Amino acid sequence: MYDQIASNKLRSAALIVVFVLLVMAIGWVFGQATDWGYAGLLMAFGVAFVMAWGSYWYSDRIVLAMSHARPVDRNIEPYIVNTVEGLSIAAGLPMPKAYVIDDPAPNAFATGRNPEHAAIAVTTGLVQKLNRQELEGVIAHELSHIKNYDTLVQTMTAVLAGTVALASDWMLRSMWWGGGRRRDSEGGQAQAIFMIVGLVLAILAPIFAILIQMAISRKREYLADANGALLTRYPPGLAGALRKIASDTNKLKVANKATESLYIYNPLKDYGGGMNALFNTHPPIDERIRRLEAM
Repeated sequence: MYDQIASNKLRSAALIVVFVLLVMAIGWVFGQATDWGYAGLLMAFGVAFVMAWGSYWYSDRIVLAMSHARPVDRNIEPYIVNTVEGLSIAAGLPMPKAYVIDDPAPNAFATGRNPEHAAIAVTTGLVQKLNRQELEGVIAHELSHIKNYDTLVQTMTAVLAGTVALASDWMLRSMWWGGGRRRDSEGGQAQAIFMIVGLVLAILAPIFAILIQMAISRKREYLADANGALLTRYPPGLAGALRKIASDTNKLKVANKATESLYIYNPLKDYGGGMNALFNTHPPIDERIRRLEAM
């Protein structure tokens, strides 16, 4: 269990370092190959930062509204409140606001920019179909996302991915219309090399950025699984919950592409293994269960 946590933290940090290096690489080529210079990268970073940071501050309200989540009524649904409250105390966290989504599909998510402004939402299907230990495993997983500041990590990777996408697009446009900044000063072979490298990087860098962003998301899911199991001290509870959630045939009506990454299990699809898994926000469910059962 502790090895899983340490490994996932290390791999998440390594992926973020690779992401930063990718941004620096495209920025250097951008500065050498186009009329924009290094100012273009700074502009791309600024635009991506504003867009992502705005969602960071208001994502909890937006996501809860999009999901048609309602606050839990302590008098009607004390079981949910008591479970969230007890696990929050065990985790050393302030109790997040609890919400319910009236939907038979079992699923849950956590949102909020920090532990003091966090919320957990569960579907009615989750509460009805899981036993006590399984429900505790799911809520512990979501509390782990809050404790690990995964919303902040997701925002940071969104800024980096947005920077790469904007810089690549601007690089292509500048090359197409301007032909490169060094055409009048240096020319020759150096200009041709920068143009070719810049063109290849502008095309491939956004794909690499998405792959890294998805890989970080999957590592954070593994980390939340391990932390959740550590919190409850009962890995089979979360493993059993994931098995029931994945096998349920109901579709979550309020789910969409904008919110799929937040849920404990992708409500739209599960790609499984192979090349498809590289573009999934969640690890394959079988692998998550296997790791939990091995703890």
